[in-house]
Amino acid sequence: MYAAPFDYHAPASIAEALALLDELGDDAKVVSGSQSLVPLMKLRLSQPKHLVDLRKVSGLAGISESSGTIVIGGMTTHHAVSDAQVRNMGTVGGSLAHADPAADWPAVLTALDASVQIASVRGERTVKVEQFIVGPLTTVLEPAEILTHVRVPLPPNSSGGAYEKLPHPASRFAIVGVAAEIVLDGRGAVQSSRVAITGLGNKVRRAGYVEQALQGKTPDAGILKAAAARAAEGIELRDDLIGSAAYKANVAAVYAERALKRAVARARER
Repeated sequence: MYAAPFDYHAPASIAEALALLDELGDDAKVVSGSQSLVPLMKLRLSQPKHLVDLRKVSGLAGISESSGTIVIGGMTTHHAVSDAQVRNMGTVGGSLAHADPAADWPAVLTALDASVQIASVRGERTVKVEQFIVGPLTTVLEPAEILTHVRVPLPPNSSGGAYEKLPHPASRFAIVGVAAEIVLDGRGAVQSSRVAITGLGNKVRRAGYVEQALQGKTPDAGILKAAAARAAEGIELRDDLIGSAAYKANVAAVYAERALKRAVARARER
């Protein structure tokens, strides 16, 4: 199916893009890599009257470090950040703004305590990724706002992180994905942890029960297994074509344990 008719805009600057969005209001949608919005438009699930393309806007792509923070431009492609096999068109900012409940980036960036920088003609604001996504395909972005950058605080030397997922065989989205960031103290015990899960619920979620089970403990195999077993606690699971609720809880525990083991091993290496 073809998309419904729309007017196309290709601003050359962030100021021009923000002015367009302010003028067009709810009738406009922003497109960055086109991997999420365009399929919805072809299915007529989204029918914007105006499409504002950010690909010609300078200053929104690239990775840099500033004052102890890694800054990732919203138009930075997945290829520039991670897996070379991931398509070159999709962007980090676009993935976050699309807020697919099974996407990888929201879990990884939540575990890293990252924030997004949001701009409009009225100014800028910064929101934690954890608060940015509020539900399936829903964020706190207002109609006239643009996600311009992602800010990731540099982790301490005594930390390690990992992301493990069971991908859907067709889409490669996560059936369950677990991101873990572990900080060890001088004794080798868990000083702090952030564990985020994607794919299980209607949005990315912190695995608070796992974090509580790790706090202050020496992360040996038994402790990690016991903590990981609580990965699905607090998340409403339902039977569907993928599997039963019990199956999903078990998979979450398995992949949480894998992520925790890798994160701890990396923290000890550092």
